[in-house]
Amino acid sequence: MAGVQTAVALREQGFAGPVTLIGAEPHQPYDRPPLSKAVLLGKAEGSAFEVDFESLGVELRLGCEVTGLRVADHEVDTAQGPVPYEVLVLATGAEPLELPGTAGVPGVHLLRTLDDARRLRPVLAEQHDIVVVGAGWIGAEFATAAREAGCAVTVVEAADRPLAGALPAEVAAPMTAWYEESGAVLKVGARVQAVEPGAVVLTDGTRIPAGAVVVGIGARPATGWLADAGIELGPDGAVVADEALRTSAPDVYAVGDCASFPSARYGSRLLVHHWDNALQGPRTVAANIIGTQPAVYDPVPYFWSEQFGRFVQYAGHHGAADTMVRRGDPAGPAWSVCWLKDGVLVAVLAVGRPRDLAQGRRLIEAGATLDPTKTAEASVPLKNAVLK
Repeated sequence: MAGVQTAVALREQGFAGPVTLIGAEPHQPYDRPPLSKAVLLGKAEGSAFEVDFESLGVELRLGCEVTGLRVADHEVDTAQGPVPYEVLVLATGAEPLELPGTAGVPGVHLLRTLDDARRLRPVLAEQHDIVVVGAGWIGAEFATAAREAGCAVTVVEAADRPLAGALPAEVAAPMTAWYEESGAVLKVGARVQAVEPGAVVLTDGTRIPAGAVVVGIGARPATGWLADAGIELGPDGAVVADEALRTSAPDVYAVGDCASFPSARYGSRLLVHHWDNALQGPRTVAANIIGTQPAVYDPVPYFWSEQFGRFVQYAGHHGAADTMVRRGDPAGPAWSVCWLKDGVLVAVLAVGRPRDLAQGRRLIEAGATLDPTKTAEASVPLKNAVLK
């Protein structure tokens, strides 16, 4: 997404020079969100972007893995030989974390690529007993698809609740019931000791039948190939970019899941592994490459997830918030949560309340101060809770 959108943004903003898009996968560039939904369930063969690269004058080099970067020479190394650049944009995304000890074990799957989704389609079609390791966003979405396909699903989560890495306990706790409602079994505080043929063994000795195991325990920036390139990487492995998405090397930018950036809005460095970041960031990169209207990247992060019959949306960053305000009953089908810092709205989570999300996102961008009492009234539009 980030690489394709950078190429498109360059052309839209008037860049007339040559643009080359290099990708390790052999497939036409594609969108990832449908992989855990329509593609996985066999409702779509693929999710290729509807971009006419030829008419845009963008050269595609597919099935071409970049193995190294030589900053001083302005060249990247590939199996097909070196490729020179005047300006380089790193958009290598993220790679899923593997469950220790399961690399190459038959029946253990990750879900990140088109090939991953295609390998999992027959697993769902044959209605195997499936164990999902990890109750994060991808684990919940896969469990949703597997239940829709008629599979027996057990989700194993090491933390004491779903989405433990993303949301506070009091917010994520009501989501536990979603699994049971869907017919999936959720085991929290559970760790995998081993994956054996036909079963997953937990550290407490519990054996769970498993015709297939899907691992969704997180992702890390795909930057291992940059280890000796002289590009600054953060402790999280992300390329350290500045407010213009420039890296520590001249003429090299980084965008999307592989890069962190400083946010003046939130007073911290953010690493955002979500689709919207890979859509928005390229516009900033293109503007700064062209240089006519230099841009600063400081978005309100946004993502969505479809799980267990619910549409979940989140905007902002709640890490430094000092007040949390609920809107609606979290046991019901539609509710939301707002986070404030010194009265200013900094984040909103909406479950089945898209208007809260849309208004909340605009209010975060505007730096609006809200009346907590009015904010807590679910019948009051968020825009009407703004203190004048």
